[in-house]
Amino acid sequence: MEDIRQERPFSHTSVLLNETVEGLAVRPDGIYVDGTLGGGGHSERILSMLGPDGRLIGIDQDEDAILAAGKRLEPYGARKVIVRENYRNMKQVLWELGIESVNGIVLDLGVSSYQLDTPQRGFTYRDEDAPLDMRMDTRADRTAKDIVNGYAEQDLYRIIRDYGEDRFAKSIARQIVLARQKKPIETAGELTAAIKAAIPARVRAQGGHPAKRTYQAIRIELNQELTVLKESLDDMIELLAEGGRLCIITFHSLEDRIVKEAFRRNENPCICPPSFPVCVCGRKSRGRVITRRPVIPSEEEQEKNPRAKSAKLRIFERHREAEEIRCGAQRAGLEEWNDGEK
Repeated sequence: MEDIRQERPFSHTSVLLNETVEGLAVRPDGIYVDGTLGGGGHSERILSMLGPDGRLIGIDQDEDAILAAGKRLEPYGARKVIVRENYRNMKQVLWELGIESVNGIVLDLGVSSYQLDTPQRGFTYRDEDAPLDMRMDTRADRTAKDIVNGYAEQDLYRIIRDYGEDRFAKSIARQIVLARQKKPIETAGELTAAIKAAIPARVRAQGGHPAKRTYQAIRIELNQELTVLKESLDDMIELLAEGGRLCIITFHSLEDRIVKEAFRRNENPCICPPSFPVCVCGRKSRGRVITRRPVIPSEEEQEKNPRAKSAKLRIFERHREAEEIRCGAQRAGLEEWNDGEK
């Protein structure tokens, strides 16, 4: 296939842009990290609010994003630093820059519009000739093709069930194995055909594209997206200076659940039995959740950008000097949290 990456400009509409930057409570002299730089939309807005002493560190593992954001943010000179890396290594990146703490961190999770709309990247099921790639970091050796053709049927079933939440996961895994026994599955068209064969026609006629959930599952497995998120959240909260904020935009329930639970645990870490009148476990709150309910895009934004419909923003504020909280008070806070989500 012709390499069209250089012909197609990196285009990505930043979801919940105003709400996210407002949630950061940007200080002109602050240090901020955009852990998923993408096209640089959130970073550009943050940089426009920084004074000469402010800094922004943009991190992304996608080479195309690094190149595009570098051009977009060029006018801001030395106030920005761009690093090609996975945000899971944020602490190391900042350590190498001599930075111990920051005033805010942004993560805009999921796939960019550019990645979805560029068939060469292999994220799309809409182009039958697209390769099965799906790597967010093209330096990685393994691709989606390796998962589709190399995973055992039980493992395919597991990831489609857990990461795609598809009720036909078992049947889809079986059809993929049957198809690859005839020849390796190499294109989006071949994979989609196997998926469609596993789903009843009456179901395919309803709702979205039948391959959407399976593609999501394979992409998450390949790039270890949920593992990276789960293992990085505590480190990012620890990096925040007093009053610093972590803003995370998620696009499906699996991501959102991880963020919600991590924020709740960092606000209310006590593990003492309910019968204890006073906390004896010694765990201290690391801050507070700003968003008792997630912030979602306005109807106007959803109309302009359909991909924003599933977005949710959650915000955590760091308090390094948080005092020990009595168990009863922590549980009251937890009950308030749960009530807010009902």
